[in-house]
Amino acid sequence: MEQRNQIMGLFDRWNAALQTGDVEQVAACYAPEAVLLPTVSNQVRSDPNGIRDYFRHFLTLHPVGRLNQSHVRCHGEIAINSGIYTFTLDGENGQRIDVPARYTFVYRRDGDDWLIVEHHSSRMPEG
Repeated sequence: MEQRNQIMGLFDRWNAALQTGDVEQVAACYAPEAVLLPTVSNQVRSDPNGIRDYFRHFLTLHPVGRLNQSHVRCHGEIAINSGIYTFTLDGENGQRIDVPARYTFVYRRDGDDWLIVEHHSSRMPEG
């Protein structure tokens, strides 16, 4: 249970990094070989520069995430958290909009820390 709580806390860490608006803080959550399949881009990001580029644009929307449903599985040095989250983003005309999406984070233990090695996020097909 303790490891599950630790993995759940990784979303909070990542979401807090988003709140800073600092691309480098967000990128620091990802392993150098991480792959990002982002919500609001059709381009797969498979290197640190690509991940930074995505977040450089995404952070301009002032995203705030919240978990709606989460499923954590731990397998030694690998942990997976998948489910549904909602992002509140800046929309047109200065309005904030909610974007529900499916997500999967795959983490790998890196010493005492965990880093994202795979992150898939896609809008809900029915919304």
